[in-house]
Amino acid sequence: MRPTPEPRVREYLLVFLVAAVVTYLLTVIAREIALRTGAVAGVRDRDVHDEPIPYLGGLAMLGGLLAAYLVATQLPFLSLGGERVFGPAKVVLLAGAIICLVGVIDDIFDIDALMKLGGQLLAAGVLVLLGVQYYFLPQAGGGVLTLDAAQGGLLTVFVVTATVNAVNFVDGLDGLAAGVVGIGAVAFFLFCYQLAAVNEQSLAITGALLCAALAGACGGFMVHNFHPARLFMGDSGSMLIGLVLSGAAVTLTGQFPAADVTRGAAGSEASLLPIVLPLALPLLILIVPLADLVLAVIRRTRAGRSPFAPDKQHLHHRLLEIGHSQRRAVLIMWMWAGLIAFGAVTASLYSGPVMWTGLGVMAAVTVTVTFVLPRLKEPTLTAEVQA
Repeated sequence: MRPTPEPRVREYLLVFLVAAVVTYLLTVIAREIALRTGAVAGVRDRDVHDEPIPYLGGLAMLGGLLAAYLVATQLPFLSLGGERVFGPAKVVLLAGAIICLVGVIDDIFDIDALMKLGGQLLAAGVLVLLGVQYYFLPQAGGGVLTLDAAQGGLLTVFVVTATVNAVNFVDGLDGLAAGVVGIGAVAFFLFCYQLAAVNEQSLAITGALLCAALAGACGGFMVHNFHPARLFMGDSGSMLIGLVLSGAAVTLTGQFPAADVTRGAAGSEASLLPIVLPLALPLLILIVPLADLVLAVIRRTRAGRSPFAPDKQHLHHRLLEIGHSQRRAVLIMWMWAGLIAFGAVTASLYSGPVMWTGLGVMAAVTVTVTFVLPRLKEPTLTAEVQA
């Protein structure tokens, strides 16, 4: 008889709490380092903060991730996973430390985009060189395509780099990037855990371990970063959490046979969505900022400007313009991230009318809060102004 999963859940919860508490405590040190090194975000025309805010929150988050990893190696159940679990996790954290260092240099010295891209490619290359990469892809009509080392490596570098830049791009409001990535980490943790349970595999999984730690680091940092923020994560943080999220997804294809990944929660019918999810989820939960990125490039090039020219027409600026406060704009973008991330995970594991009804209700609530709530509040605000 298989042991009950409750002790395993408690160990993952402990990993989450350790990452959260250590990150929360280290933010004080990170803030002091930022002030001493001049890593401070000034106020620009396109920014929504109105006073300089220190950077380097990524250092605190990296400390939280490392502490959670060390604690996990000593836990009764997770420690049984040995090198199978902790080997890939160590590689992801090593790559995370490299990209965090690149971000720290950028936060302090403001390096150019090409140098920053080089650092991102270096960190993604470390993942590939040390064996953390995609090994198979779904094929149209069923089945999977086994990738050779070069194909898997190139795909891994592309997905990791795209995710890192998408998270960096979404970091425009207090608490937005940490919340979006934290939500995605929780969703992917549930996917990894349930997939292992359905296929009667060990519940000690690298992807679940990394996602539990990542969600904790984002939660611990959020206390200092939610509006009004006392500390920004900066590039050191946004690139770090983007890499860890995508790295956690990449590790899944190296620890499950392709046939197991295609099985849903019922464990009966093969489905394409579960096998796509490790590839797509890091980008799916960031589809809103990615869409914002594409629209920004189109908008600027059509106006005859550089695609990299800053403006105040991003999605979070639009939410502020239609009447949302900064906090509510962030919560709404969290809701969209949760709808996409948990919707994708739920649809990959379950089927039936109850599942689709639940997703429909979630979508309706999110759309209503986004577009209808400002109009409902408008008469009240008008009356207050007239009074």
